[in-house]
Amino acid sequence: MKNILTSTLFRFLLLTVMAMGALHARAQMPEITLTISGNKLNAEVAATNPERMQGLMHRRMMPENRGMLFVFTEEANHAMWMKNTFIPLSVAFIDSKGYITNIEDMKPHTEDSHPATRPVRYALEMNLGWFAKRGIKAGMKIEGIEKAPAPR
Repeated sequence: MKNILTSTLFRFLLLTVMAMGALHARAQMPEITLTISGNKLNAEVAATNPERMQGLMHRRMMPENRGMLFVFTEEANHAMWMKNTFIPLSVAFIDSKGYITNIEDMKPHTEDSHPATRPVRYALEMNLGWFAKRGIKAGMKIEGIEKAPAPR
């Protein structure tokens, strides 16, 4: 009985420490306010390789006008996937001038590749349907993206 309680306590403490570490890592990500066609949103900025690799994995929900902006080190034909991601998302691929090149809808827990249609510098993930609900389409400009931290 003592070994079971000790093991259970150890697991609880380990999970608590891991959860606190995940919250701390999220808290350190810079945030930016962006505007698209009059629609304001707040985005966490994934500017380092570990942040870009983690993305929104393992999160269970995201507030309506909140997202994640991925800042890539170079303009290229980047692609996104949804491994270990619980939230259905839409992703807007954005060129270096702030214009949306294309928007893709993504299903949770899939490894399907969702690519940009041409070279991009950024990707903005929002809740599934966020862009469509607001009439946001390819060719629209995102204001404030020039204030995003440089990739590291």
